[in-house]
Amino acid sequence: MTTYVYAIARRTHDRLPGRMAGIGDPPCPVRTVEQGDLVALVSDAPQELRPKRRDLLAHQSVLAEAGAGGAVLPMRFGGVSPDDDAVRAVLAEHEQRYLARLEALDGKVEYNVKATHDEQAVLHQVLSEYPELRAMSEANRKAGGGTYEQKLRLGERIAAAVRRREAADAALVQRALDGAAETRCPGPQSTGWLANLSFLVPREDTADFIAAVDALRARAPHLVVQVHGPLPPYSFTE
Repeated sequence: MTTYVYAIARRTHDRLPGRMAGIGDPPCPVRTVEQGDLVALVSDAPQELRPKRRDLLAHQSVLAEAGAGGAVLPMRFGGVSPDDDAVRAVLAEHEQRYLARLEALDGKVEYNVKATHDEQAVLHQVLSEYPELRAMSEANRKAGGGTYEQKLRLGERIAAAVRRREAADAALVQRALDGAAETRCPGPQSTGWLANLSFLVPREDTADFIAAVDALRARAPHLVVQVHGPLPPYSFTE
């Protein structure tokens, strides 16, 4: 039976899961593997491990319970080791690095912020900012939509203006939220977002961070801003 790893914590962690149910069907009991000043939260791993909703929620529940009692280094779903001895070997090899990272993350949580444009709002904004585009749009409208070439030229000019606005708004999101967080890092690249950022926030400052997000929304109503958190600090765990 292989060993599934949820997180790494200090041996002195205040709230290590006791009788928590982990992943699997039936759920595998969560237990600990200790080595030096570290402990890994683990369970047996099912023979066929797939990202089913039940198992994803079980993984998150273990991290939420452990994270409520102190700093943990969370593993993303799917972390499997050959056995408990292999887990101990990794803890022993990287003990000082893991302890230093736990110290740095103590009392902190992650917020992921994604932003995109409200298409109609940003189109209105672009036409307001660029009189020549507004004039071209009006001329096409009076001409019954304009020729194919005219519509293509207008579309290309508008798309270029929107791209410039995306770059400016990505910088705006960073500036607006940097002051409410300890640090940030880029999230995974994906299409459809002009900004995808993760912020590390002291737990006692989470209300201030959410207030900064609300202020950003009020300042830039043409942005659609999504916030996910508080989360275990996945993005700040090596």
